[in-house]
Amino acid sequence: MQVENLNSFNLSNSIRCIHQQVDTSEVSHFGITIKAGSRDETEQEQGLAHFIEHCIFKGTTKRKPFHILSRLDAVGGEINAYTTKEETCIYGSFLNIYYERAIELIADILFNSTFPSHEIQKEKDVIIDEINSYMDSPSEQIFDDFEDQLYNGHPIGRNILGTIESVKSFEKKQVLSFISRNYSPQNIAISSVGNIKLTKFIKLCAKYFDREFPSSTVIKRVPFNNYIPQHNAVSRDTHQVHTMIGNLAYDMHNDKRRGLILLNNVLGGQGLNNRLNLNIREKFGLTYSIESNYVPYSDSGVFQVYFSGEKKSNPRIVKLIHKELKKFRETKLGINQLHLAKQQLKGHIALAQENRVGLMLALGKSLLLFDKVDTNQEIFDQIEAISSSDILEIANEIFVEDQFSSLTFI
Repeated sequence: MQVENLNSFNLSNSIRCIHQQVDTSEVSHFGITIKAGSRDETEQEQGLAHFIEHCIFKGTTKRKPFHILSRLDAVGGEINAYTTKEETCIYGSFLNIYYERAIELIADILFNSTFPSHEIQKEKDVIIDEINSYMDSPSEQIFDDFEDQLYNGHPIGRNILGTIESVKSFEKKQVLSFISRNYSPQNIAISSVGNIKLTKFIKLCAKYFDREFPSSTVIKRVPFNNYIPQHNAVSRDTHQVHTMIGNLAYDMHNDKRRGLILLNNVLGGQGLNNRLNLNIREKFGLTYSIESNYVPYSDSGVFQVYFSGEKKSNPRIVKLIHKELKKFRETKLGINQLHLAKQQLKGHIALAQENRVGLMLALGKSLLLFDKVDTNQEIFDQIEAISSSDILEIANEIFVEDQFSSLTFI
């Protein structure tokens, strides 16, 4: 997100590329982000985007799985991938001298994966084990189950892992169908942070990625628009009670998004001085873990508060949370409070960019979503433009108690 040495360009096949040249590090980072996630699956394909992310490392037309995994590992580098509800990413970190090795490897994975049937069968067991492991962690599962409840059957609410039944049903033809439908040049962004000249980077991107694709589809996602608050409790064999409360919120393109990010940071963000931590955990000692989160998607968003604690404390904690939310609806932040909140958020943003892997991934996602990347100064100017009246308005739109849903694991 820094302005220095940041350049973007398009390949002739419409793949968008962005590169930040960093001359002070021996390590570079490269990745591709694809606009294809779990929300782009059909009902029968639940978990398929994540399944593909696993299977792309299982062989290409010229490499066996061992050779894919060893190509960067053998020179001290790393290759990885992840899937979200709206994108899939393949990326690597490596010494600068291995830039072309990394780019060629990721291009080979993208274009030439063969998805051998025997490897697909083996990977089903791996992912089923991952699902079972996830089910053993209620503090993780409740986040996904809560979104599934909020979105009430819409694809954006589904768990990224899918179900054991859906994973067992996957075959190679489904994998190839999903890729053909979603992996098109218009849905791909290439991002890079490292010590390579722009001219050389452009040549390498053109050499390995400027080719024809079987699909030129532009993803058209159906937005969710029939939210009804629900309150559910699920029996779980756990020592603690886990609870989520929340509401739908602004999407990625809403002008009020940064205001809600700022407001969430004050309420229950990563700082230890957030209000939920100070006024519930520190003051009353009712919970070890309490936080709020705002998750924006391309056409929707979720605001949520999570906490865990003893069953007998649950009603009181919920009441205290709503008391804090009510303060934001009724009282403007003071001048000094707003100033400090802005400085804290800007500091968090700057610190996050010290992680150059995260920066590389953020560049690709921003290019894919917005077709641009804001500089730090532009982001900071947008934060400084947020007024206490803006915060009050946002709180009265999102922190509406009778519009909140809840989910409790008892």
